[in-house]
Amino acid sequence: MLPFLEVRVLDINSEQFGVPIDALMENAGEAVAETITNEVGTGKKIAVVCGVGNNAGDGFVAARNLMRHNDVTVLLANPPGDIRTDAAKRAFERVKHISSSSVGVNFSKFDLVVDALLGTGTIKEVREPYRTLINRINDSGTLVVSVDVPSGLGTDVQIKADITVTFTDVKEGMTPENSGRIVVQDIGVPQDASKYVGPGEYVYYPVRGKDVHKGENGRLLIVGGGPFTGAPALAGLAAYRMGVDLVNIATPWMSYAPIASYSPNLIVHRLSDDVLGREDVPAVMRLMDRADAVLIGPGLGVDERTQEAVREIVRACRLPLVIDADGITAVSKDVSVLEGKRCVITPHAREYLSLTGHALPHEIDARMADVAESSRALGVVLLVKGMVDVISDGEWTKLNQTGNAGMSVGGTGDTLAGEVAALLSKHVSPFNAARIAAYSNGAAGDLAFDRIGYSLMATDVIDNLPDIIRRSLRKVH
Repeated sequence: MLPFLEVRVLDINSEQFGVPIDALMENAGEAVAETITNEVGTGKKIAVVCGVGNNAGDGFVAARNLMRHNDVTVLLANPPGDIRTDAAKRAFERVKHISSSSVGVNFSKFDLVVDALLGTGTIKEVREPYRTLINRINDSGTLVVSVDVPSGLGTDVQIKADITVTFTDVKEGMTPENSGRIVVQDIGVPQDASKYVGPGEYVYYPVRGKDVHKGENGRLLIVGGGPFTGAPALAGLAAYRMGVDLVNIATPWMSYAPIASYSPNLIVHRLSDDVLGREDVPAVMRLMDRADAVLIGPGLGVDERTQEAVREIVRACRLPLVIDADGITAVSKDVSVLEGKRCVITPHAREYLSLTGHALPHEIDARMADVAESSRALGVVLLVKGMVDVISDGEWTKLNQTGNAGMSVGGTGDTLAGEVAALLSKHVSPFNAARIAAYSNGAAGDLAFDRIGYSLMATDVIDNLPDIIRRSLRKVH
């Protein structure tokens, strides 16, 4: 079953892979009209009742196709000026000369009502004029065909559909009891739109409100540094560019000054020795009390004292967690510390071998299956980095093909880890955080490559992140 928000992801990503929303809308409307013709014949008096979103657009197209052999009236729940989406507006323009208000219409006078009021948008309650319209349609006794989902599905007031024509797959929550006979129609969503991540993943990005305060959009703690200073700093700066409010970095004594000097935006805390050790665990735990998520691993090194401390911190951590780089080496020696964690691990192929005990398959479908199985076994989300990234929570698995050979430069994995952790701190689920970050990091790298070529650095990826976020959110909203 397809969750409602995933429908929006598919719509947006379809455009990314060459099939615009207008084409999907045309195909959906034609599919509804074809189903109605097959089920009830022609020469019918039909009311197509439309709302203001893309579901209404599907209804407008269905009406246009049904007019060839039926007496069709298009009824609007709201004035035409309220139609929200550009695609629905374009579909409306082609039928508006026969459209009219639904006020006072007696639905019992029709042979069939097509319900195109409310689609797969997430609604918790049905408001007016939709509540009244749904009740009047239900009370009419007329045969009802719903478009994609019965309007109001999952709320206290919903259309009682006799038939629901749904697209691509059955939607989450649909049953014969609440949707009537379900007819699934293929409307041409490209296979790649469901297989690969794209700007559609940004339906899960939490856009901040106007009245928010400092810290309400994520407080991230990074535990990193010691032998290497750049990695935690790059992760922290990438986290800021992904929209987090505060980045704190807990780092050993020797790396404190270099990391603090990289940017005044980073809040840096000095630990007790030149490498992370078990004596630092209490200080790290105290810092966690003021964080929403944790990233552990960048630049820590593989000193045995550090490895033990990492395992102790992961075992004790109750926050959403990203484990990267040297942190993966540490937990690979005792994966029991992962039990019960809300966690994303970001291995490349060698780290994956260390973590799971077996190598990644070369063939992409076998690789997807292997990563999914490993994710289930470990109980974490895996974001396996490569020429094509594989992201899985064990149930859902997607690929990412953004990125380029220029991103073999050091630090781009640190930026990715920082982006995942930033999203976790903004209360995005681990799988959704991983898929948004994988797409964004690679797409930002592609923008940098277009401008700079093989001379790009990890900081160029960070600098291009805001453009990717803006472009993606524009498509979503």
